[in-house]
Amino acid sequence: MANEVIPGEVIASGVPMQRPGQKRENLKRAMSEISPVQLLSMLVFVSAFVAIVAGMWMWGQSGEYRVLYGNLSERDGGAILEALQQQNIPYKFADGGGALLVPSDKVHEIRLRLAAQGLPKGTNAGFELMENQKFGISQFLEQINYQRALEGELAKSVQTLASVQFARVHLAIPKPSVFVKDQQKPSASVVLTLYPGRVLDPGQINAIIHLISSSIPNLQPGNVTLVDQSGAMLNALREPGADSLDESQRKYIRQIEHDYNKRIEDIIAPIIGVTNVRARVTADIDFSQTEQTAESFGPNQNPKLSAIRSLQTEESRNGKDVPAGVPGALSNQPPVPATAPIVAPAVASAVTAAGSESSSHKESTTNYEVDRTIRYTRVPLGTIKRLSVAVLVNNKMVTDSKGKTVSVPFTPAEMTQLNNLVRNAVGFSAQRGDSINVLNTAFNEPAEAPVPDLPIWKQPEMIEIAKISIKYLMMLIAGLYLFFGIIRPAYRNLVEILTPPPPPEALEEKKHPEEEDAAQREIKEKKSAISYENSLQAAKQIASERPKIVASVIQEWVGK
Repeated sequence: MANEVIPGEVIASGVPMQRPGQKRENLKRAMSEISPVQLLSMLVFVSAFVAIVAGMWMWGQSGEYRVLYGNLSERDGGAILEALQQQNIPYKFADGGGALLVPSDKVHEIRLRLAAQGLPKGTNAGFELMENQKFGISQFLEQINYQRALEGELAKSVQTLASVQFARVHLAIPKPSVFVKDQQKPSASVVLTLYPGRVLDPGQINAIIHLISSSIPNLQPGNVTLVDQSGAMLNALREPGADSLDESQRKYIRQIEHDYNKRIEDIIAPIIGVTNVRARVTADIDFSQTEQTAESFGPNQNPKLSAIRSLQTEESRNGKDVPAGVPGALSNQPPVPATAPIVAPAVASAVTAAGSESSSHKESTTNYEVDRTIRYTRVPLGTIKRLSVAVLVNNKMVTDSKGKTVSVPFTPAEMTQLNNLVRNAVGFSAQRGDSINVLNTAFNEPAEAPVPDLPIWKQPEMIEIAKISIKYLMMLIAGLYLFFGIIRPAYRNLVEILTPPPPPEALEEKKHPEEEDAAQREIKEKKSAISYENSLQAAKQIASERPKIVASVIQEWVGK
């Protein structure tokens, strides 16, 4: 189809301007000339190009993913996926759908958003059951809902442990009674589902049992039954024997021994060096609890020095006192001094006999305080019964007369000083039966080889930087290859297809200088290679084949 030129339009660069519908006609003509195989190849190429660009963009935008939630129920999983899709948050599945992954930089933000929506709700309902109470509900249903809420809250608390995957709690709470003999103690049963390959140690079992018992009034730890998913009763693991120690007591013993070891090493290390002393202490701890009450009485003391507790005096008299005796000088004399004669005077006897008509009785009782002592003794729990201390000391390093460093044992005087330091550090007591053994010998330890520094290409930071650099470098290379190897050639081919061919006159005018130069070069070559006849024949042949070129050459000659 010949191109039409609108009259009056300016021709620029030898190409005429096209009318408005010319480009659409050229496109239709180019599409009609494309075969179905070429069209299919073009569509496949465009689709592959778009897929490659989209994949590179997603690869560049994709970051590290972390676990948002794991082991979700189907109900919670569907609600969470719906919320993520509404918020246009990308997510992935891992572990066969058991874990939900989201971009690592948005994990905490997404959790807060889901928590604001009440997700995940979980299979154990807690005190949220009490929020939607119906009007007119019976007391029995209220009690049942409260018990269910309490069981759900306890199950949620147990599930926070790292080894517990799922927990279920059953409570048996009896009805309160006003009669003491009819009162019953509550009990609890807990079923645990542990993660594969994980077990609970006795300390964790005790923690779960005390957590349940502390949450229910009057629930004793012995009334809590703990069972795992295989049916094994875990309470047996926490019940120590008669002669065994629980974990807290073992921890206390280890702490005591560690403190004594550190005391010994801290006081000897400045003398002989930190690496030249080894100390081990074995502590015998008494965990028995003893209470004792003693009452003692002291010997009698001097009554004058003792405190009077009580004093009782009793006096009685019978009859009347009638004057008797012969009046005269003898009866009017003062009484004689108080003596204890063997034979009383006759006058006195007469007077007494004469006045014996009355009698008197007097009693006096004095009670003194008794020296009494009451002593109440309670032995503290975890007292040290005995310490066994073993200290190993390396030989000291000295320089001999030749300037060499040699290992020399300590002298007896120095060993005595070290022994005294150890005794004072641990508080040695012969009454407890403590034993201390300090031994001096040469250590047989190989010299530690210096650890070489990691080369720069093996350091984790440099490896991470190299990974990121290689990632973006590959993206750059792939982008350059797509641009220069695929996009640019495809664009040129498309431009050539859509660009209309120039008219023959413009093509001849445009190619005239080039063809002219080519003819001149051709003539010069033939003139230099062949003789005049051959040149004449060649010129005639050229003139017959390309008369326009020959005419332009002659025109140029005439112009010069």
